[in-house]
This record gives sequence, structure tokens and C-alpha cells, in this order.
Amino acid sequence: MQMNRICIIGCGNPLMGNDGAGLLVMRLLERRCPGVDCIDGGAGGFGLIPLMEEYDKVVIVDAMVGVGDHIGDVLVFETPPSRTLPACALHDIGIGEAVTIARELGYVGEVVTVGIEVGEIQAFSREVDPAVEEGIRVAREHILRILREWTHETGSKT
Repeated sequence: MQMNRICIIGCGNPLMGNDGAGLLVMRLLERRCPGVDCIDGGAGGFGLIPLMEEYDKVVIVDAMVGVGDHIGDVLVFETPPSRTLPACALHDIGIGEAVTIARELGYVGEVVTVGIEVGEIQAFSREVDPAVEEGIRVAREHILRILREWTHETGSKT
């Protein structure tokens, strides 16, 4: 049962190298943001929908391929990422579709997606590219800014 109205959902597979970037960002923010739930979203897809249920505001952070110009680029999507982007090739459905379904079902309010361009995803590797590590730091700062804006709106402190 969720206690807070805001959550961060980190997606990815830590055994596929750069694909674990979203989880690494989420872990950097765990216990650092009072009043914000941090949730391991696993590999994403349909499984994201119930995780968003009843939250007013959600940040989803995930590794993406083919959305940035360079490995480590961070993109912030205020609206669900388009299905024309090759951003979620490893999921049964993309983040954009999961967010759209959750909104249509009335499960969630505002959702921002933060994507980290990871280039190549390697199976059975825990190695993260140095450029992706920098993207993880940049994504963390973007999420902290978003949380400050959201908590300022609600009068909470983060």
C-alpha cells in the first residue's frame, strides 16, 4: 500500500549493462527524498501500470536506445514518449503506452519520463559505460528539480 502521493519508478535490468541505468538513478534517490516512494519497476512494460496506481505524480526513469544524439544524453518527456521512438525495445509495451493506459484507467495523475540514451545494451554484463554513468548523474539532477517543483506545488519538503 502506497503512503506518498509522489513516486519514482526506476526501470531496467542490471544484468544487461547499460539497461540498468534507470534502476541506478532510482537507487541514488532512495531515502534521499522524504515523502517520495522509490519503486523498482523491473523491466517495465505492462508491469508499470499497477505501480502507478493512485499516485498523483510519477517520474519513470529508464534506459532508452535511439532517442539521443550521444550515449549519456538525458531526455525529459512531459508527455508519454511516442511509440515511434525506438526507446523501449526490450519491453512488452513501451513506457509511452503504459503511461497512456494508466491515465485512461484513471490510475495516475501527472507522469514525467526521464530517459537516458544508452546506445548498446549488452546481455549478461554489469558494466555501465562511463558516458551512461554521467547520464545517470544528470538524470538524478533532473528528477530532483522535478521533485522540488512538485513538492513546492503541494507545500511538502524534499
